[in-house]
Amino acid sequence: MSKLDLEWLAVFDEVYKTGNVSKAAERLGMAQAAASTALNKLRAHFDDRLFTRTAQGMQPTPHAERIYPNLREALAQLAQAQGNRSSFEPAQAQRRFRICMTDISEVVLLPGLLDHLRHAAPGVHIETEIISTLSGRRLQDGEVDLAVGFMPQLDAGFYQQTLFMQNFVCLAAQNHPRIGAKLTRKRFEAEAHAVVSTSGTGHAIVDTTLARLGLKRDVVVRLSSFLSVARIVAHTELIVVVPRILGNVLATQEPVKLLEPPFALPDYAVKQHWHERFHADPGNAWLRRTLAQLFSGG
Repeated sequence: MSKLDLEWLAVFDEVYKTGNVSKAAERLGMAQAAASTALNKLRAHFDDRLFTRTAQGMQPTPHAERIYPNLREALAQLAQAQGNRSSFEPAQAQRRFRICMTDISEVVLLPGLLDHLRHAAPGVHIETEIISTLSGRRLQDGEVDLAVGFMPQLDAGFYQQTLFMQNFVCLAAQNHPRIGAKLTRKRFEAEAHAVVSTSGTGHAIVDTTLARLGLKRDVVVRLSSFLSVARIVAHTELIVVVPRILGNVLATQEPVKLLEPPFALPDYAVKQHWHERFHADPGNAWLRRTLAQLFSGG
């Protein structure tokens, strides 16, 4: 075989990035059988298995590892020669994206994204999963396309873009017997608290600030998500610290009131994160632009 088909190279690239033939075919908008055929032709051309099925997906052989940089560069050069024209057309695309986000983002951001897609990209579907300690690896492996939240643990190999800045408020029941329109430090320490411990929300900032100021909380319940926090606060005398963007939504759902914290809490950036392996992927780039336009005005 004296020539390589460009479609075969695209299949090689996507299988290398995702570790999955089905996902590679989905990203390229082709049938899985066609992607498998292309992979078999590549194997014949290079006289190497190229990818081996493992518990972690299709892993590249040493030969595939050696040739991938050259093949990727060839694809990049071809894209540049075509004027960097995107091959992703949202109005016609049939693609599923997976986004890591917090339960807060599912409440306050996801509805706006889904409404936009209904009109701009009706064939695009979204799956979400909660941010965890595995999110970085899943972004790198192509199991997840984007992550949205507060993720300072992501370092080399990841891109990031700030969507908006966020700060914190306190929530209490509207009819709380001891808290009126203002919350004092003394009352903050005297009251019982609910605390939500979940990745990607910036809540570690609250813990760090309280420790620095020498303030204490009487934590009577630790929750794994924000799903029930408004109802718990509305029907008990507990108070809770939450991101303001969530507090504004919760105040429309339950009889709770927003109170300014009685001490300064730092703002933090809510960002979208993606791995460098997928920086040039047209679909990923389109999704990133869409989120930035919807939630940062960019």
